Amino acid sequence: MTVSPDPTRIHLTRKDQHLDVVLANGGRHALATGFDDWRFVHEALPDIDHAKIDLGVDFLRYRLRAPFLISAMTGGPARAEAINARLAEAAQHLGIALAVGSQRAALHSDEAVAGLDKALRHRAPDTPILANIGAAQLTRGFGRDEAMRIIDMISADALVVHLNPLQEACQPEGDRDWWGVGAALHALIRDLDVPVIIKETGAGISALTAQKLVAMGAAGIDVAGAGGTNWALVEGARGEGEDAQAHAAAFADWGIPTARAIAEARNALPTTLLIGSGGVRHGVDAAKAIRLGADVVGVAGGVIQAATQSTEAVISHFQTMTRQLRTACFCVNAPSLEHLKRVPLLPVR
Repeated sequence: MTVSPDPTRIHLTRKDQHLDVVLANGGRHALATGFDDWRFVHEALPDIDHAKIDLGVDFLRYRLRAPFLISAMTGGPARAEAINARLAEAAQHLGIALAVGSQRAALHSDEAVAGLDKALRHRAPDTPILANIGAAQLTRGFGRDEAMRIIDMISADALVVHLNPLQEACQPEGDRDWWGVGAALHALIRDLDVPVIIKETGAGISALTAQKLVAMGAAGIDVAGAGGTNWALVEGARGEGEDAQAHAAAFADWGIPTARAIAEARNALPTTLLIGSGGVRHGVDAAKAIRLGADVVGVAGGVIQAATQSTEAVISHFQTMTRQLRTACFCVNAPSLEHLKRVPLLPVR
């Protein structure tokens, strides 16, 4: 689906335009996540109590009540403030983790706007919060000092550095010179005293690249595979003229499907913190992600509509996902997520 920005709203920021396209159901990936290629073996005689299934998982220095991470979301400053507030309140209520959207713009905000970010930790005092910056910024003046600023800004427990070369290549104002980004990322990880998690933005991270990142010192990998929002298509929708859309359209099915990315990364990195995200639709997808090797499951596109409405809508969304995950565990006789990781999972074809 192609959704061009309304020319009467050209004053909107890039992030506002991103949100408008996504909310209009634009930028949907032509490639499936791969979760439907797998089926659990149903257990007709479970020997566990549905209510006592333990969905908790250790993540950073916290114990989550459910294995969910609210992944980075988009939106201009005004909407991002409201969205982040709702997400933080929901994460605190649910006992799950929260990653904010890119904080690049926040580095240049005035004191009043920067002060609003501090409220995030007050809304979620017992929640793991992850700061976020794009890898392309690491060769454009963003280093350890800037990283510490955005971490301190929201009292974050870790820093996410996102890799998005395809998005940048399709973005009208994208950063396309990535020469030296890998070396700069290595230096940043080395110089920081907080965990650094590396994620993609919807095209996936290969097992080989995941190994390279962990060798640099990355504390975890978020595969962010293909099958959810396709940011090449989102940027194509923002571009002017048919050429921009035609360029992006060729990448409608580009990337590593989420299920495959999780399985291959886990095979290559048996003990590394692994976040499975990219087109996770419901709790059964989450169960499959965990069985394939994810420790925590990231959700963004599936909850963004709720995030624009209310804290209660976000809570309801994740309560439904949690119930679905619990029922999946019940129907494979898994009393905990550790047991879920060992139950039979068969390919459909």
